[in-house]
Amino acid sequence: MARRADPREASLFGVPPGSTAHQPLAARMRPRTLDELAGQEHLVGPGKPLRRAIEDGSLGSVILWGPPGSGKTTLGHIISLAGNRAFVPFSAVSEGVPRLRVIFDEARARLHGEARRTVLFVDEIHRLNKSQQDSLLPAVEEGLVTLVGATTENPSFEVNGALLSRARVLVLKPLTPEDVEGVVRRALGDTERGLGNLRLTVDNDVVRWMAVQADGDARRALTVLEAAAAAVGMGGHVDPEAAREALQMRFAVHDKSGDVHFDQISALHKSLRGSDPHAALYWAARLVEGGEDPMVIFRRSIAMAAEDIGLADPQALQIAVAARDSYHMLGVPEGLLPMSEMLVYLATAPKSGSVKAAMHAAFEAARATPGAAVPLHVRNAPTGLMKSLGHGAGYKYAHDSETGYFAQEYLPDELRGKTFYEPGPFGFEKEIAKRLAWWAKQREDGADSGE
Repeated sequence: MARRADPREASLFGVPPGSTAHQPLAARMRPRTLDELAGQEHLVGPGKPLRRAIEDGSLGSVILWGPPGSGKTTLGHIISLAGNRAFVPFSAVSEGVPRLRVIFDEARARLHGEARRTVLFVDEIHRLNKSQQDSLLPAVEEGLVTLVGATTENPSFEVNGALLSRARVLVLKPLTPEDVEGVVRRALGDTERGLGNLRLTVDNDVVRWMAVQADGDARRALTVLEAAAAAVGMGGHVDPEAAREALQMRFAVHDKSGDVHFDQISALHKSLRGSDPHAALYWAARLVEGGEDPMVIFRRSIAMAAEDIGLADPQALQIAVAARDSYHMLGVPEGLLPMSEMLVYLATAPKSGSVKAAMHAAFEAARATPGAAVPLHVRNAPTGLMKSLGHGAGYKYAHDSETGYFAQEYLPDELRGKTFYEPGPFGFEKEIAKRLAWWAKQREDGADSGE
């Protein structure tokens, strides 16, 4: 008896077999083999172990981590096709545990009735909550389904450890402009699934421009190509103007809550720390263009001024705070000027991590000596009883000295002579180093100490 087709079991392109003319170009051009897959040579290039595992159908559960348009869904389809396994999609956004139970029942029936295995493709797996992730474990552990999860987010943060331990994480790289250009040219020449029958002419520089504008997303490039083709019609010529019109407004690649956000913020901070004003300006512009709240940039810059510049240039912190306040007063676009001034100043300021190191050293000492007593001579003595107990006895008031300094100990006995702050060799800290050296000599000489 013939098996009734499951409407949820996708064909190669995610719909039942038949005409694909109604599908978007990106769906029609989805690669069917590893040889058609653009990029990812580090994973599935000739001779790679992963390629052999996919081709012989032995690949187990995997999580595909990569940016949009890098081929995660396509690779899931290819894994299922190579192993003659059913491809069953599951959306972490719109479906829940009841749907997973149905999928597992169908997978069990498919395995026992047809000896055919199932690839469960979980799109945006990082959006599954804990109970949903836990519900996957028995089926994955049993081998009932081969899990292929797709995510744009770092799975070590978003996927629980139990599931991660049962799946191999594969990192997909963004496609290069050359990779995307190859995808566009293949679509232009393909008469079966692509636009070959339209007999379009597209300038080489326009193809290259589309590939660059795609930012590593093949789907984006094909969408622009399809829109341009529709605009010029059969036998038309896609020139730069037609391509730009099809693209309309390209949004910068930025996700305010995802890895791209944190990577770009990290790049900004490290550019400032690394004294590269050009890179700092660029990453700040990318963040703003991507819709980031400029206050995120100011907060990071203020923290950087204290962490990475510190007392090498005490003005850095003041300028960062003033730039933030100026932005509040001016708004956009004028407020971006003090922001840019701040970034250039911070990037070109002398750098020092000595204050940060001193802070960590002081906290470490405080945790190691939580019961250390305050020396008697620097204790507070507001009452007669306290004075009779020796509180404040022997304390020397610094302004009573001709030099404004008395050699006396302020740390507990357990930490006597301990130093936490060591000034760096740049900027204002050179002056601080001179002062510290002078005070150290005064202590050695017993200046004004009565010794």
